[in-house]
Amino acid sequence: MYSFSKYKKVGLLLGPLLFILLQVLPPFIINEEVQNVISVAAWMIVWWLTEPVSISVTALIPLVLFPLFGIMDIKETSGNYGSHIVYLFFGGFVMALALEKVNLHKRIALNIIKRTGTSPDRVVLGFMLATALLSMWISNTASTVVMLPIAIQVINLLIHDQDGFTEKDQNFALSIMLAIAFSANIGGTATLIGTPPNVVLTGIIENEYGIQISFVNWMVMGIPFALMMLAVCFFVVVKWIYPSHLKALNNADEIIDKAISDLGPINKKEAIVLIVFSITILLWILRAQLNNWFGLSLSDTGISMMAALALFTITHDFNKGGFILDWKDTEKLPWGILILFGGGLALASGLSKVGFIDLIGQSIASNQNLSIIMIISLLILVMLFMTELVSNVALVAIFVPVVAAIAIGLNVPVLHVCVPVTLASSCAFMLPMATPPNAIVFASGYIKVYQMAKVGFILNIIAVALLILYSKFVIQHFF
Repeated sequence: MYSFSKYKKVGLLLGPLLFILLQVLPPFIINEEVQNVISVAAWMIVWWLTEPVSISVTALIPLVLFPLFGIMDIKETSGNYGSHIVYLFFGGFVMALALEKVNLHKRIALNIIKRTGTSPDRVVLGFMLATALLSMWISNTASTVVMLPIAIQVINLLIHDQDGFTEKDQNFALSIMLAIAFSANIGGTATLIGTPPNVVLTGIIENEYGIQISFVNWMVMGIPFALMMLAVCFFVVVKWIYPSHLKALNNADEIIDKAISDLGPINKKEAIVLIVFSITILLWILRAQLNNWFGLSLSDTGISMMAALALFTITHDFNKGGFILDWKDTEKLPWGILILFGGGLALASGLSKVGFIDLIGQSIASNQNLSIIMIISLLILVMLFMTELVSNVALVAIFVPVVAAIAIGLNVPVLHVCVPVTLASSCAFMLPMATPPNAIVFASGYIKVYQMAKVGFILNIIAVALLILYSKFVIQHFF
């Protein structure tokens, strides 16, 4: 049952009250235009942070208030909600729906686990790799939900063996649950469509600065980061904090084999989805070369929509008119996230149009005593630890325009700061409420809050350090 806490009640009232207060005060922030945008932004930020209503509902505020206060007309404001970046993610969502509908994601995950081996540590590694791979293409929530029942079956082997559920067994259960949640969070950083914050960043940067981030560029940069974080996670969770020291898992291979057997041989629908999925990834990777060779105008969004259209129109049974996806399947599509993208883009456009972003950049540039690396480190640290408590999508929508302005003020390329800060939003490992995967595995009953916080804090600090190094030495080679 939904709980409307005092915190949410205060947020519900504070948002509009803060808006009104900023409206009735004399213009103290440069001019009236800037103050109007700041008033709207204050309302949205309060509601995004406290979530008295859905963050997607909050994202609709610019559609009402921007035209009303002359910030942008309705055509210009609503254009942000139909940005091509929104359709890039829509296509990604549709592909994820198809993978889940035909159960191909489960088949892929089980085969990865089977190939990594069935010794205890290798089982955990297999679950990590499978979860991360799925999370690159489908939501981290769906990835976790797929892996959790399989992990519970493996844990049940230890609960019902001759020596009962020993301390070593409990450590194994704890490590496999944490590994699934953390890998689901990490996997999304590897691709542009892996997690919503990546797409919010892309949209804002392209809309405001005309800088395009290609799918392949992000992937070439993101995969090494994800692999490093997975390696760190495996070492910290499995080898350092919660080692099980178990010698073997009896019958674990039988559970995996049975789960694969229950799926049966790959069917026509799975084959179609696999072909569409593979061609889409190949087109994303080779887009620039194909455009040069054949004079095409392929875009990442166009490729994404091709895949979506194919999955709605390719039939697996011509006589009966059976298609991979029907429109009713989109009831499961997270439409609210797409609206949230639009709201974030609209807010960033409003702040930019009235000169607020330039104002921040100029203020930073006028202060010559600031250390660039210290400012970037602080931004990464603030983003990572704030996302333990607040929606990472909303935080990126709030932070990225400001971070971009700071980068300009520091005379640093915008992406060299914005990309690591955005990646930090997907590295919340400490608390169950930080991300859906954390909450899902916590609900399994095998993890206590202090256990997640203990290992999560260490991973958070390592992630901050890695992102600082990435910002200084790596990002420049990709963007």
